[in-house]
Amino acid sequence: MAPVDLIVPLKPPRLGKTRLRGAVDEPAHADLVLALAADTLSAALSVVRRILVVAADPAAVAPLRRLGVEITREDRPGDLNAALRHGEALLRADDPASVIGAIQADLPALRSGELAAALAEAAGRRVFVADADGTGTTLLLSAPGGPLDPEFGAGSADAHAGSGAIALHTAAPTLRRDVDTPADLARAEELGVGRWTAAVLWGRRVA
Repeated sequence: MAPVDLIVPLKPPRLGKTRLRGAVDEPAHADLVLALAADTLSAALSVVRRILVVAADPAAVAPLRRLGVEITREDRPGDLNAALRHGEALLRADDPASVIGAIQADLPALRSGELAAALAEAAGRRVFVADADGTGTTLLLSAPGGPLDPEFGAGSADAHAGSGAIALHTAAPTLRRDVDTPADLARAEELGVGRWTAAVLWGRRVA
């Protein structure tokens, strides 16, 4: 199996996840967004070779370096797919034959085993994992040495399928459970969120 390197695009935490505002008190919103990312990356790092965070504001997400991820600046701020293509070019320059993937940074319940199972099921193909609602995409993987061709945005699951990516149907509740709203966060908590998210929620949840 070819080595797998992941790209994670990140907005500045204070500006990210606007629909999640109100889940914790306002001063803790950025902490929560960063915690979601930390739990996602921590789970993924035990499975893949490298994770490259492509950030609009690298200083704002610098604490993630402690996990062992790399951070680079977006070259075209505000364009998610351009950020992913930028990260892809950097990773591909180091290893032309690898599998490159894009994973969302809001999977706080992610279990390493579910990600590993998805990588195994991909079996050298360009694939994607739809989110719990079936409309978005939480993970997109290239074939070894092949293009990622990201189509993230509204209706990305259909867009990725339309571009030729194969949908994985493995049961992966923690890989599919992205968090955009307080209701999503509650569902992630039912699955069991990681320690960074749990710490923020323990101390800063709105009464």
